[in-house]
Amino acid sequence: MAEEQAKVVTIPEFLTVRQLAALMDVSPIDIIKELMNAGLMVNINQQIDFDTAAIVAQEMGFEAQPETAPQVEEEAEVTTPFKQRFITGEAPEDLVPRPPVVTILGHVDHGKTKLLDAIRHTNVADSEAGGITQHIGAYQITHQGKKITFLDTPGHEAFTAMRARGAQGADIAVLVVAADDGVMPQTIEAIAHARAARVPIIVALNKIDKPNANPDLVKQQLADAGLTVDEWGGDVICVPVSAKYKTNIDELLENILLVSEVAELRANPNRPAMGTVVEGRLDKSKGPMATILVQNGTLRVGDAVVIGEIYGRVRAMLNDKGKRVREAPPSMPVVIFGLSDVPTAGEILEVVENERTARMIASRRAAERQEAATLPAKTFTLDDLYEQLQSGQVKELNLIIKADVQGSIEPIVTSLQKLGDENLQVNILHQATGHITESDIMLAVASRAIVIGFNVTVDPAARRMAEREGVDVRVYDIIYRLIDDVDKALKGLLEPVYRDVVTGHAEVRAVFRVPHAGKVAGVYVTDGEIARNSLARVRRGDEVIYDGRVTSLKRFTEDVKEVKAGFECGVGLENFNDYQEGDIIEAYRKERVS
Repeated sequence: MAEEQAKVVTIPEFLTVRQLAALMDVSPIDIIKELMNAGLMVNINQQIDFDTAAIVAQEMGFEAQPETAPQVEEEAEVTTPFKQRFITGEAPEDLVPRPPVVTILGHVDHGKTKLLDAIRHTNVADSEAGGITQHIGAYQITHQGKKITFLDTPGHEAFTAMRARGAQGADIAVLVVAADDGVMPQTIEAIAHARAARVPIIVALNKIDKPNANPDLVKQQLADAGLTVDEWGGDVICVPVSAKYKTNIDELLENILLVSEVAELRANPNRPAMGTVVEGRLDKSKGPMATILVQNGTLRVGDAVVIGEIYGRVRAMLNDKGKRVREAPPSMPVVIFGLSDVPTAGEILEVVENERTARMIASRRAAERQEAATLPAKTFTLDDLYEQLQSGQVKELNLIIKADVQGSIEPIVTSLQKLGDENLQVNILHQATGHITESDIMLAVASRAIVIGFNVTVDPAARRMAEREGVDVRVYDIIYRLIDDVDKALKGLLEPVYRDVVTGHAEVRAVFRVPHAGKVAGVYVTDGEIARNSLARVRRGDEVIYDGRVTSLKRFTEDVKEVKAGFECGVGLENFNDYQEGDIIEAYRKERVS
C-alpha cells in the first residue's frame, strides 16, 4: 500500500506558535510539546523562525514549504544612476517622463541655499543657523510648465556624509562655485561625489555681481579639476548667476530641463511606489515622520510600507509646502506619517501588499542584520580585485588618492592612469593633499573605492570607520611600490596582505638542558596562551632575537597542546637554544587583512 502523502503547509519566515497551530489545524499544546522534545521552552505567543517551524511540522506529518516573500526590487550598487536604479525590469511602454531630481553641491558660503532661495522665491537661508544649511531638504518648483525637484544638501565639511547621500539621490548635480572665491577643497570633494554618483554636472558660477569676481580664473580652476566648461570646448554647462539679484536664474533652470530631456528620465507611475528617505525625525505630537523622495510608482495615503527594518502604513502625507496630499507620483518629495520608528536618511522605501507583509519583511531584515553583525565586514580590496574582475563583478578600479604634497600626486596619478586594459580601467575619483579622513572613507563606501595614501597618515576616526565599513586603506612611502601593487592587483598577481595577531606572552624563568633535545625554557605565561606549533618570537629587551615556531610544550612531564595565562610550562623552539632568563616569548598567528 502506498504511503500516505504528507499534507503541505506554507509557513512564513517568522510566526508565533499560535499562528503555526492555526496553519496546521492542530492544538498549540501539541506544538509546544514537540518544541520541548527538541529542547526549546516556548509559550503560545512566542515567535519562531521557519527552520524551527518546519522541523515541528515534519515531526507532525506535514511537509513544510516557505511562503514566497513579496517581490522586492533588489537594491542596486550605489554607483548606479538613480534614473535607472528603480526602473529595472519595467516594460518600456509603461514608462512616462518624470521631473528631474537636482542636488545643489559646493563649498560652504558659496551661496547654495541663497541660490535655492532665489529659485523658490522664499527665504530659506535666514532661518538656518549661521546661514549654513543643517539638514537635507527636498523642494519642488515649476518652470515653463515643467516640474523640477531640488535636494538642498549642506556644504560644510561636517556634513560630508549627507552631501554624499544627496548626490546619490539625484539625476543632475548643480555645482555652485563663487566667482570671487574660486574652486575650494570642498568644491573638489563635491565634484568627486557627483562623479561617484555618475550624474551630469552643471556649474552655477555664483556671485558674478561682486566687483572682485573673476569668472575666467574659476573656469581655469575647474578645468584643472577635470571639469572643462562648454565655451572652452568641454561638455560641462556653466551658467553665470547671482543668487542675490536673481540674475540668470531662468537660464539655469532651462539648462536643467535641457539636460534632463537628454537623459530621458522616466518612471512608471502605475505601480507600487519605491523611493528614498531624504530625512527622518520624531515629532512630539505626530510621532515618527520621514521626508520621502518617490522615484518610481505612486505613493498613496493608506499604503503599507517598509523602510529597512521599519514598517507602517501611510496615515497622512504633506507636500513641500506643508499641504496635505493624497498621492505622490515619481520625483515628488513628501513627508509621511505612520511609521513604527524613525528611518535613516538614504534608506529605501517600498510599498508592499499589507501591513502584515511589511512587518514580516522588517522582522526578517532585523534578523539578517543581527546575523550579519557576527560576520566580518564585506570588503572590496586590491587582494580580491582580479577574482572579481574574472567573475564580471567589476569593470573599473575606483581609487581615492591622498598625498603629502601636490608634487607627489601628479606622478602617481599619471602612472596609475596608464595601467589596466580594455577590460578594467583605473578610475581616480578623488585626489588631494592631506591625511586620510572620514570624508575619504565615506566617499569610498559610496563608490566601492580603495583609498591609497602616500606619505600621509590615517586619522584614528577614519581608520575605525574603514574597519567598520570594510574599506581597504593602503599607505605607501615609495611611489613605485604603490604603482606596482595596483598593477599586480589588475593582473591578479598581488600577494595577500597579512598581519600578526599576538595570542600570548611568556617570561623565561629558567633554562634546562634536556638530553637529545638541547635547551628548553621554563616559562611563566603572563597573558593569553602559548600553543604548540604556533608562531613565536623571542624578545630580549627591545630586540627580537628569534622568529620561528613552538615545537614542544610540556607541563611537568606531559606534552600539552596549549598553556594559558597563570601557568608554568617548558617551551622548545625550532632551531633555537640561546635562552636567557628574562627573555619574553611572544606567540602570534598570521591573519589575512582582507
